[in-house]
Amino acid sequence: MSTRIDATFARLKAENRPALVTYFMGGDPDYATSLSIMRALPRSGSDIIELGMPFSDPMADGPAIQMAGMRALKGGQTLAKTLQLARDFRAEDDTTPIVMMGYYNPIYIYGVDRFLVDAKASGIDGLIVVDLPREMDAELCIPAVKAGLNFIRLATPTTDEKRLPAVLENTSGFVYYVSMTGITGSAIADTSKVNAAVTRIKGHTALPVCVGFGVKTAEQARLIGKAADGVVVGTAIINAIANVLTPDGTPTADPAEAVATLVSGLAEGVRRARAA
Repeated sequence: MSTRIDATFARLKAENRPALVTYFMGGDPDYATSLSIMRALPRSGSDIIELGMPFSDPMADGPAIQMAGMRALKGGQTLAKTLQLARDFRAEDDTTPIVMMGYYNPIYIYGVDRFLVDAKASGIDGLIVVDLPREMDAELCIPAVKAGLNFIRLATPTTDEKRLPAVLENTSGFVYYVSMTGITGSAIADTSKVNAAVTRIKGHTALPVCVGFGVKTAEQARLIGKAADGVVVGTAIINAIANVLTPDGTPTADPAEAVATLVSGLAEGVRRARAA
C-alpha cells in the first residue's frame, strides 16, 4: 500500500527538507470558510493537511482547539460534513495528503466500516485517533490499514524504550512525536531535547517522524526541522482564525487570508531548516 503521504515524504526526502504539516478544525467557523482555509493551506506552503474532526469532549486539546471545535459544532458541523469537506477539497487538489485527526467516539457512532468506506471515497489518506491505544488496534487501526489508509500513532516524551516498539506496531505513514507532556498549544519543549527524541525514535523505525504540539513560529519550525521529517502546526493556525472572529464567530477579516500569511512564514522556516 502506498498513499499520498508516502509519496510526499519520498519527494521531500529527495529535496532534503522536512514537511510542513498543518492542522485546522473542520467546520470552523462555518463550512464555507473552513473549505476556503483548507484550500489556502497547500497554496501557502503546507505539504500535509490534518483535518480536525470536531468533538464535544476532547481530552488532549488546549483551549484554542476546544473553542474551534465548539464553533464548528455550533455551526452544524458533523463527521459526515467533515468527510464532505475533504471531498470538496479533492475536486481541486488530488495530491496534497489529508489526515483526519480527532477522537474515536464520532467514528464509533458513525460506524467503523461505513466510515472507512466513506473516508477512502472522500480522498482521506490517513487517520490520527488520539484516544485509541495500541491495545485497541482491532477496533479501527487494523481495519483502516486494510482499507488502504495510514494509521498514524502518537509517541510522547513518556513513551519509553519498552513501550515504543508496541506503539510503532501497525503504525504507517509517519510517527507523530508530541514534543511535551500536556495539552496542545502549550509552550514548546527544548528543541535540543526534541531532536534527541527524534533520533531515538528513528532508532526503532524507518517511518518519517513529525513533531508537533506548541510550534508557533518560523524559527521554531526551522530548528525542529533540522532533525524531524516534518513539523506540525495546529494551535497557531487556530489562533490566526480566532483572531479575526468576533465573540459570536463573525469574521472581521478573511480567515483564509490570515491563515495563508501565517503558513507562508512557517513554510519559509521549514525550507530553511537544512539550508547550508
